[in-house]
Amino acid sequence: MIRLAMAVLMTAAAILLVETPRVPAAPSVRAPHAAEPVPLPNMSPDDVFYAIRRVFRSHRPPPPFETYTLVRQNNDSQGYPDYASSYTFHIWVRTSDKAAMARSVARLGAIGPLEFMRPQFNNVNGTEDHPEYADPGPPTADLFEPAPVYAHAVSWVPTPEPAATMAPLIAHTTITINADYYVVSVDADQGLLHVVLTPRRDPERNRLRGLWVDPKTFELERVLATDRLEVSGGRHSDIYPVLFTVTLGRLAGVPIVTHIHGVVGGGYNGDDQIVEYSFENITFPQSLPSWYFDSRQYAAHVNEAPT
Repeated sequence: MIRLAMAVLMTAAAILLVETPRVPAAPSVRAPHAAEPVPLPNMSPDDVFYAIRRVFRSHRPPPPFETYTLVRQNNDSQGYPDYASSYTFHIWVRTSDKAAMARSVARLGAIGPLEFMRPQFNNVNGTEDHPEYADPGPPTADLFEPAPVYAHAVSWVPTPEPAATMAPLIAHTTITINADYYVVSVDADQGLLHVVLTPRRDPERNRLRGLWVDPKTFELERVLATDRLEVSGGRHSDIYPVLFTVTLGRLAGVPIVTHIHGVVGGGYNGDDQIVEYSFENITFPQSLPSWYFDSRQYAAHVNEAPT
């Protein structure tokens, strides 16, 4: 199976056997309005980028728990469904440490065994059987976070995001240097504000190349990110460039990834040239059983496991 070391994103949710609070049945996705005039902000390009990132991160940390269904769909080089590279997973995530329980869903409906994952965008290490299943995800991932320097094993535990109340503001200082990206341009595109980026350093880690945001709120609506596809054959490997278009929606006011469209370039014409990821059935339950996030307890809870 082809492994994607993605720049942006994995993993997905399910039908819970525990009680969850009521949330919107489906995430809202903004429809572009090409006829709307988009006034360009009276700000420097860097300040526009800072504002977009600040608005996105104002919704963080994400809810403590989320569930979703991740669907990956591919075609082979002849245009037929590539079932070997396509899959569906129900996923239950604890966002503080990205620990997750997952179950695969076969095309005919069979439910797979319980698997422990630690979903993270831009990370290829997953379970021993399915190393690619750690990426992309979860839907509430921080899209401005650089890709990790090294791929993380599932035993890795990230530092939780700050959740404490901010201290009183005494003074305000503006820093005008963006260490990660140059802002190439800010213009209008089909009713949205379009920001073009290029990395100042570490292009393999800083993979954002374009942002589309609501011109009034600066809420993120779409992202363009780069990646690489490595195709190995014996002792030789070929590297091809990949572009991922990430579409966002809102659930309970929280930005979430709803779809990823990937295209392999560089003259590649093999299987899985186009890949589609859909994040479906997303919910934010108030709590989940602690054993969901400890693989050593899975065997004792098989009969009560959610599907």
